[in-house]
Amino acid sequence: MKTTKLLGLGIAIGTLAAVTARADERLFTYTYEPETTPKGTFEFEQWVTSRIGRNATVGQEGYQLWQFREEFEYGVTDNYTVSLYVNHDYESFKVPSTGLSSSKYHWTGISLENKYMVWNPADHAVGLTLYLEPTYDGDNFELEQKIIIGQRHGDWKWALNLVHATEWTDDFRETEGELELDFGIAYQLNPRWAIGVELRDHNELPEYSTWENTALYLGPVVSYKSEHWWGALTVMPQIAGVNFTGNIDGNHSLELEGHERWNIRLLAGYSF
Repeated sequence: MKTTKLLGLGIAIGTLAAVTARADERLFTYTYEPETTPKGTFEFEQWVTSRIGRNATVGQEGYQLWQFREEFEYGVTDNYTVSLYVNHDYESFKVPSTGLSSSKYHWTGISLENKYMVWNPADHAVGLTLYLEPTYDGDNFELEQKIIIGQRHGDWKWALNLVHATEWTDDFRETEGELELDFGIAYQLNPRWAIGVELRDHNELPEYSTWENTALYLGPVVSYKSEHWWGALTVMPQIAGVNFTGNIDGNHSLELEGHERWNIRLLAGYSF
């Protein structure tokens, strides 16, 4: 019931109708597109991400993680966009050895996203944007970087992200690196609707001393835009995964110790 209430709250916040101006839509939810918000434009985005299904072997049966982000985005120039994120999540699972359930709300900090468009896809063969996002919650710090490329060809649009992040936890005593590749391609059905596919490959490198795991996700994305707001939804099952440090989760085709069986994300945005 707690999970359902939190999900309902996140979706309600993310689907309230705005009262002014146009919306700068996104066609993907995990893959960033190279375009930046026009100068002087303010946008609010609500993120709801669901990560569902780890393995009972690792002590997290019925695992669910609901992540919420409120984003306040502003176009400083036509090429530079800055965003403030408020991050929080709710995690629940059952411990098979005891039969007890564990659930907890987490405050996960403030993020400051910076996007600078080097090449505008409207003027170049490929658009190129550089991305830098620090996150701090009082105890832990993360720094994420992305190289974002993409282009539109008629009714088709694609984007590719190369992602690296470093997370310092336990008061900076522990370090973990992350490498990720995101790709999306979508087709504009009409002025309002688009459908496509997203791919995500995520990897964890504890202390940068070992390549611990990799998980590959693939699934459909659908997006909608109106005069005042836009929304996008991606549903991606894990289609392949490996834990290189041993078969910890007892699964030979998926990685269900550090990753989940399903990644689902809903975004909604409003421009002012």
